[in-house]
This record gives sequence, structure tokens and C-alpha cells, in this order.
Amino acid sequence: MNAKSRRFSLEVSLFAKRRRLFSSWAEIVEDQLKAIREAGTWKQERVITSSQSSKIHVQGRQNPVLNFCANNYLGLSDRPEVVQASIDALQSRGSGLSSVRFICGTQDIHKQLEQSIALFHRREDAIIYASCFDANAGIFETLLGPEDAVFSDALNHASIIDGIRLCKASKFRYEHRDVTDLNSKLEGAKDKRIKLIVTDGVFSMDGNIAPLRDICDVADKHGAIVLIDECHATGFLGQTGRGTEEHLGLENRVQIVNSTLGKALGGAAGGYTCGPKFLIDLLRQRSRPYLFSNTLPPAVVGSAIKAFELIDTSPNIIKTLQNNTKLFRESMKKNGFKVLGDEHPICPVFIGDAKLANEMASALLAKDIYVIGFSYPVVPVGKARIRVQISGAHTQEDIEKAVEAFIEIGKSFNLI
Repeated sequence: MNAKSRRFSLEVSLFAKRRRLFSSWAEIVEDQLKAIREAGTWKQERVITSSQSSKIHVQGRQNPVLNFCANNYLGLSDRPEVVQASIDALQSRGSGLSSVRFICGTQDIHKQLEQSIALFHRREDAIIYASCFDANAGIFETLLGPEDAVFSDALNHASIIDGIRLCKASKFRYEHRDVTDLNSKLEGAKDKRIKLIVTDGVFSMDGNIAPLRDICDVADKHGAIVLIDECHATGFLGQTGRGTEEHLGLENRVQIVNSTLGKALGGAAGGYTCGPKFLIDLLRQRSRPYLFSNTLPPAVVGSAIKAFELIDTSPNIIKTLQNNTKLFRESMKKNGFKVLGDEHPICPVFIGDAKLANEMASALLAKDIYVIGFSYPVVPVGKARIRVQISGAHTQEDIEKAVEAFIEIGKSFNLI
């Protein structure tokens, strides 16, 4: 066999090997996809053809639907002042910076937003990221080393879990909202240098609130510090929207606050960490998602600055949300539904079975009520629910229509 023939034979052999490898790899993935479909947990992305609002247009449907599954708590996502602020920033500062912050990606409006965040939370300083997922990914590895320990609530958000995985500290998981268990875990880590307790302020799947006062008391007892993720609290929880601390009558008991610009604060994108200046200085020097991700676009920065202004100057938007939440929760419970959580706009309607939750969500959409069924792996097996999220942009009539639809569908599925 000459050299040309040997080369051809080798190429044929390599091609066959690659094809077998691809086939095997594809089969493994297809088996996983099949299992998801058979379990009834396939997540279908419905396509919205309008702006985010209390009423939206969905591809394939002629009539608008009432939106009860967005994190648009205050209705600011399409509020004219917020949209105009975004346009103004786009026109005056461009579409983007094509750079990370420390090279040539910091504009005056980025510093203005960070100052607004720090003032809002009554902290010394703040640093903005592309998302709160990035904020959570960037803090644990930066702050904690092998001689430290981190204590995380069992139901903390996935971004917290993933962020903790990146650090070299000793890792402890305490039972959900169980301060006794937290105290026990802290007792077993007395020799650690930095002891960091991290908790969601509001747990997004259940709509319940962390026992923050007790957590801070235990932290003080053990010389620990507390980090709270306020994504589902900032802007609307508490009398002036300052979040879980304000809601529970606490005053700066928490050392570190992480939160998002992508929910109540205009709904675009972005996250942040705020706290003592020395911490923020360290994050600017060493936090990898900050150092190696492009700067937040000016349009997003402009809309976020305006959102903070509106929260302080238009307190009625918070009050309207609180009234809407109370109306929905009371009406649903009165009609036999089990609504999980505390008095929060996240109102998980407990279903139990994953397929039933998805089928009911589809039936509700047929009634022009847009909600989503949540099941494993987002929530534990057997604890599927339809998560209803109330907005300050909803009217009383919107709330009543949703409750009426739930009653009709709930009876048809023998849930109530």
C-alpha cells in the first residue's frame, strides 16, 4: 500500500471513529431529553411579541393575555419614564463600551448608578455586574480562602450554590430557615477565620422570607458576617422598598447585600454587590466576573437610575403592589387553594404533581391567564406548583379575572 492509500485509509478510519463518538454522544443527550419529556417537565418557551407588561401578546394567540409570571413587580419594565431614560442613555453614551470596566469601560453613569445603589441601601459603596448571577459568582472566591467557612441555606438560589462551589472555604449547608441548625454548624467551625452566612432574603420558589433577625443574632454570637441576596425584595419589600431588612424592622444588620436590576428595577439586566468600601475595593481588583465581563450597556444603566428615582418619588407604586398581593392571596385561599409563602407578591399555588401543574398552566393560558408550572429540578419532586407573580401594574379587575380562571380550572382538574 502506497503512502497515498495509507493516508486515505487513515482518514476513513478517523472519520468512522468520529462518527461513532458523535453518535454515542448524541444518543446520551437524546436519552436525557426523552426522560425530561416523559416526566412532563419539558420547559416550553412561549414567545412574547410585545413589551413586558401586565398585558402581553404571545406568538400564536390573537388576544392579549394577562401576565402573572414576570418579575416585573412594580410595572417599571415598560413604564414610559424608564424607557425614555434608556433611550436617552443610548443616544448620549452609545450602545456599549466594548470593554471591561478597568480598561476603558467605565462611564460617568456607571459611577452614578453605583452611588445610587449605595445610597438606596445605605451602604458605603457598590459595584455593578452584568447580572446578580455574576455578583454571586464573583464574591465567594474573592473573599474566602481555605481557612474560612461559608454557611448556606439549603434552598438558596442556584447562583449562590454555584458561586460557593468556586471558593476553597469549608462549606456548610443548614436546613431551610433553621437557625438552630445554623447555630450548630457555626459551633463546629469556631476555628475558621472568616465565617460567612449567606441567605436569600426572599426564596423565589416558595415566596417565604428569611428569619433575618435571628440569623443576624446568631452571626453576632459567633463573630460571623451575613450576606443576603435581595433579588426578590429590592425595590418593593418594606415600606420604602429597601428590602428584607426594612420589612423586618432591622437597620443595617447585614454586612453585604447582593441584588439585581433585572426584576423590580426596570427588568433589563445587571446585578450588584453593596457593602463596606474595603470589600467593594477588593471586588474591583479580584472579582473575575467583574474583571472579565463587558461593562453593563448604557441603556440598561440609564433605565436603572430612573427606576431608583421613581421608587423614592412615587411610593404609591409599592402600595399598589401590596394591595394587589393581599387581594390575590386572600381570594385564592378563600376558594380552597393552598398558596405558599409569606405576604409576598410571589404566590406559589401548590399543585404537587408536575404534569398536573403544567396541564393547568396550559389550561389557564387558554383563558388568557399567562402563568408557568414549576417542577423538578426547579423545585423538589412532588412539590410542583404554579407560581403566580403579582405586579403593581395589575388592576383589581386583572386580579379578579385570574382568580376566577383558577377557580374554573381548579374545579375541572378536581384540585378544589
